[in-house]
Amino acid sequence: MTQTTVPQKKGIQLTPAALKHLLALRESQGKELCLRVGVRQGGCSGMSYMMDFEDPSNVADKDEVFDYDGFKIVCDPKSMLYLYGLVLDYSSAMIGGGFQFTNPNATQSCGCGSSFGV
Repeated sequence: MTQTTVPQKKGIQLTPAALKHLLALRESQGKELCLRVGVRQGGCSGMSYMMDFEDPSNVADKDEVFDYDGFKIVCDPKSMLYLYGLVLDYSSAMIGGGFQFTNPNATQSCGCGSSFGV
């Protein structure tokens, strides 16, 4: 699988497929929302990825904000330590499809694709 990213180099990068799917998901919510991406303790490999839509009014001054042509990704500073350079992709494959995280900071990852270790 070849990964292409949106041309801007940012702390969290999106492939065109991920951006297209996120825009469709956001449209189904009927509101202008941003995507919060982060990590938490747990999962098979020690840490788990988190992502969910959020109202832009919840974005804190300390949060990192990445703008992709009006679609904003938000990440708290602590999570950013583990996610800098992350590429978020999306596949519509029936097996193994969904959002996929390519994290250059992960020293190990689980087969589930949603947890990693550093």
